[in-house]
Amino acid sequence: MWRLYLCLLVALAEPFLNSKKTYEYKYEGLVRVGRELPDLVESALKLRCTFKIIGESPQTFVLQISNVDVEDFNGLPRKSVFSPSQKLTKRLSAEFSQPVVFEFSKGQISDIRTAPGVSNTVVNIVRGILGFLQVTVKTTQSIYELVELGIHGVCQSSYTVEEDNNAKELKVTQMVDITNCQQPAALYRGMALAPEDKLSKQRGESVVSTVKHTYTVKSTADGGLITKAFAQERQYFSPFNVKGGNSRMLALRDIELLKVSDTTDKIVTGQVQSRGNLMYRTEKDLNPIPVVMINLNEPVPKILDLVKRLAQANIYQVDSSSSTEVLNLIQLLRVATRENLDQLWKQVSGNDEHRRWFLDLVVEVTDERILKFLETRFKAGDITANEAGQALVVAFNHLSAVPVSVALAQEFLSIPFSKSQPLLWNTVVLAYGSLVYRYCVYTDPCPVTVVQPLLDMATSGLSKNLEEGMVLALKALGNAAHPSSIKTLLKFLPGYTSGAEKLPTRVQSAAVLAFRLLASRDPHNVQDIVLNLFVQRTLPAEIRMLACMVLLETKPSIALISVISEVLLEETDLQVASFSYSLLKGIAKSCTPDNQHLSTACNIAMKILTPKLGHLSYRYSKNMHFDWFHDDFLFGTSADIYMLKNESLIPTKVMLKGKIHFIGRILQFLELGVHADGIKELFAGKIPQLKKDLGITDFATIMKILSDWQNLPKDRPLLTAYARIFGQEAFLMDVSGDSIQSIIKSFSASAGKESMVWQKIQDVQKGTSWHWTKPHLVYEARFIQPTCLGLPVEISKYYSIVNAVTMKAKAEINPPPKEHLGELLSSDISLHTDGFAGHDFDHFVFHGINTDLFQCGVELKSKIISALPWAFDLKINIKEHKYEMNLTPSKTVTELFSVNSDVFAVLRNIEDPSLFKITPMMPETADSQQDLWNCAKGAKPIEKIQIQVTAGRKHSPGVSEMMNLTHRVFKDTRDEITSCEENNLSNSFPASQNLDATPEPVVTVKALGLSPPAKLLGYEGVAFNLPTAQRDNIEIIVSEVGEEANWKICANVNVDKSHSSAKAHLRWGAECQTYDVSMRVSTACQPESKPSIHTKINWGALPSVFIMIGQKIQEYVPGISYIMGFYQKYEKNQERQAAVTVVASSPETFDMRVKIPERTIYKKAIPSPIDLVGFEAVNFTMSI
Repeated sequence: MWRLYLCLLVALAEPFLNSKKTYEYKYEGLVRVGRELPDLVESALKLRCTFKIIGESPQTFVLQISNVDVEDFNGLPRKSVFSPSQKLTKRLSAEFSQPVVFEFSKGQISDIRTAPGVSNTVVNIVRGILGFLQVTVKTTQSIYELVELGIHGVCQSSYTVEEDNNAKELKVTQMVDITNCQQPAALYRGMALAPEDKLSKQRGESVVSTVKHTYTVKSTADGGLITKAFAQERQYFSPFNVKGGNSRMLALRDIELLKVSDTTDKIVTGQVQSRGNLMYRTEKDLNPIPVVMINLNEPVPKILDLVKRLAQANIYQVDSSSSTEVLNLIQLLRVATRENLDQLWKQVSGNDEHRRWFLDLVVEVTDERILKFLETRFKAGDITANEAGQALVVAFNHLSAVPVSVALAQEFLSIPFSKSQPLLWNTVVLAYGSLVYRYCVYTDPCPVTVVQPLLDMATSGLSKNLEEGMVLALKALGNAAHPSSIKTLLKFLPGYTSGAEKLPTRVQSAAVLAFRLLASRDPHNVQDIVLNLFVQRTLPAEIRMLACMVLLETKPSIALISVISEVLLEETDLQVASFSYSLLKGIAKSCTPDNQHLSTACNIAMKILTPKLGHLSYRYSKNMHFDWFHDDFLFGTSADIYMLKNESLIPTKVMLKGKIHFIGRILQFLELGVHADGIKELFAGKIPQLKKDLGITDFATIMKILSDWQNLPKDRPLLTAYARIFGQEAFLMDVSGDSIQSIIKSFSASAGKESMVWQKIQDVQKGTSWHWTKPHLVYEARFIQPTCLGLPVEISKYYSIVNAVTMKAKAEINPPPKEHLGELLSSDISLHTDGFAGHDFDHFVFHGINTDLFQCGVELKSKIISALPWAFDLKINIKEHKYEMNLTPSKTVTELFSVNSDVFAVLRNIEDPSLFKITPMMPETADSQQDLWNCAKGAKPIEKIQIQVTAGRKHSPGVSEMMNLTHRVFKDTRDEITSCEENNLSNSFPASQNLDATPEPVVTVKALGLSPPAKLLGYEGVAFNLPTAQRDNIEIIVSEVGEEANWKICANVNVDKSHSSAKAHLRWGAECQTYDVSMRVSTACQPESKPSIHTKINWGALPSVFIMIGQKIQEYVPGISYIMGFYQKYEKNQERQAAVTVVASSPETFDMRVKIPERTIYKKAIPSPIDLVGFEAVNFTMSI
């Protein structure tokens, strides 16, 4: 009997609809977006209606919605009121009037069907209304958890049930965890190249959401009847950490039963089609862009008009309003058909400006339409290789990575036009690899068919021994990071495939670097492979260093770090040892979350390795790592500089990498690299010729070796440059000897009419102009999550740039060249040029409701504008060493640089797109900033700025002489020093030299402001070079121009040739008498004959700002010295003097002692950044 009663109770509580009844409810949905503060503006939208649920069969019901009313709000809470939105009400009423059919059984909605014309937005709102029926009630448990389907997806719900025996009702509370759904309805776009950082997410979140439902279920003879249903959803978002300032989205849904009646008439539903279950569904193309809303009907004429307006508005300036119109144009292009794009191309391709704007922005059509459009252009050949490369790299990287797009993109690998130019072919292959990577982010397992063309390309290059083909294919495989490519990559690695060790080092390096992105997808396999390469001491040092770099990117365990440490303790190759040690050292100091555990392991490794490897200088291969991270902002940056060397002083590989850490993700923003493989071959076998002391001899030897670059094989590049953007290699270019030779020949004095430079000179004489613009949507990142109302709450970030350069130039050459460029050396050249260069950087962040019918939310708009107009005349006579530049100030006020940022509460709807509401969230205040131009009020404007440079006719010191001079000051060869006694500091130098009465200056520079009839304003500088048998002497004097002006700077440097010592003296002020600082440099020895550098800073009168800065620095000395490991003691030292003594205690370390008036700080055995080779018997003293 008890079991029968329990079963009956459960049956009566389970939500049930009687197919013979009609249920009438009232509905109110409200969404608010803002800061939840009384003095800050919010946006809100309210939807009210009544609806009936009418039974057709035991499991089929009809939803009929009526009395629709929409109101919006844009103002201060409790001070502003909702306003009727009549046109939007009319639009929604028309769609809601269509009956909706749905299946319902045992508290579950399984199918929703509507008339074909009902929009996806309305269907999702219907889902939000019907969602109140989707509840699981258990009376046998008061607390339980279930994984069930809802509007947010398949998510976990936590229920609590309270029974009211008097009212025969159940109070059911449901909490939905929408952050860890098994099948989420939420959607990410644009973040595939910014992988999540789980350790960062442990420190805080940028988005936090809560969903709570409460139901009142009344027991009836038929079953449970839901009489009230209330839902509350909150989402907090911050561009940083939500525990700081944030934006809040509040969604409320209130449903109440009005009456239940018998069904009398059946509803005629007409033709209906299935729209799926209760789970929210997004639009395929994710329209619209949330920060703009325009009418998208008949897009072609609107696109043409925008292209023309944008092109015209950005010729002589960067139009600050372009940013919004660029997004409008992208929005229109995204709704254009494939045929529309071809039609538009025919109309814009004949105009360079219109053509460029169209090609730069049509690539933001992120589906198969852009691929078919570009395929047509490639096959027709009606775009240049340069246009094709720029368009394709953006299109592939912004493309929606779905199977049909990948299949269409694959066809570009076989179009002949793709191979018409090497740089274009590189771009096509690399961009396809990037597309495969993004496709595999959302597809697991990722089919091997998508990467097969790249695998075939690599295998073909290997079989034909085509070095460039192998390198390109390997780099593309590195971009794709497909797990199935590991087997192919091993064919290029020594130790895994027979004969791989004979491949060029450049190819092996590319194979190792191809594992970088695989390191996060398959870390254990990658660790095994690269660790095996790292421990093979027979491999080239470069391969082992790169293997170590990749190994650390897999975030190895402390056990693997211990293995690396043990290998380095026994390492004999100092290049490998130095590079690997510096990698570990950089991570040990890292504070970014992704290195949280690894840095601990590396710190332990440092204690083991520092005694042996800590002294290695920058003569060896190095990595320099810099980073910072702020927990409150969940934001940080990191940068790495990699320098790989062989035994020469010139790095053979240089790589610079920057990352941005934000909101739990890591974006590898930019990486640049140069691989000097050809130069490395030049140095092969010639390293013993170098002394490695960074001296003149080494410099001359290096220059001699480099001069043989023409003897390299024609197929071997001197340099290879590459760029990785967002972790993907997007640019690859080889610089061959032929290219360099062609450039040198074009600019040589003997170049004639066949030279491209000759033609450019002819154009400039006739008068030429050039204009270039580049609009670019750098990134578009979108996170869309459904709310309990069925409306999507969206967090979107857009970053766009518009660059523009305009230049005009006309030259007069007398006499003009007739046969070769060398004739210009004897001509008078006058050049006039004017133009403009500008940039507009726009950053938009949106948080709120975004549909194709309306938008309600908060927008952050940031804008950075930089502009540089110019107009100047240049006169040159090389033969007479005369150069003059006249700068003409702009006649219009130009804002050179500005930064603006504000947050707005916004409302838009498609029925009234021009009547949008956008209100600053914070009340505006009067601008108290004074106009900088007022500072010049009353002053006569300068009409022209003139810069004159006149070189003296005497022979001025050449580069080699100046290098020798510098070398004698700071270094000397050991055979020049015979004893410490010859290098003492007893010799002094006079403050000035006995100059010739009328010495001729080496160079005279004048910078004058011309404002007739006023007198000249400006400065004049002269430099004298007066060498004697004993000294090299340079005098520089800078004077203010004017009859009564007496302000001057006097600088004097003289070098004593016989003692390799020097002195410099700097004075400035009235007749150079007000302030002064002097510097003296000479060689010296300590009693132990250890080389040293002794520095003294002596000062007389100084400007007050200098004194203030010095006092501030002195305050920080104790703390900084402690952090850097210096000892310190308080003692009275000489006033107005700071002395630094550096003693080379070994070829790899030095001791330092610093004396300032109140204390002395010192430290011993400091590792030197460079080897102190050549210092063994040399001692230097520098006095300032």
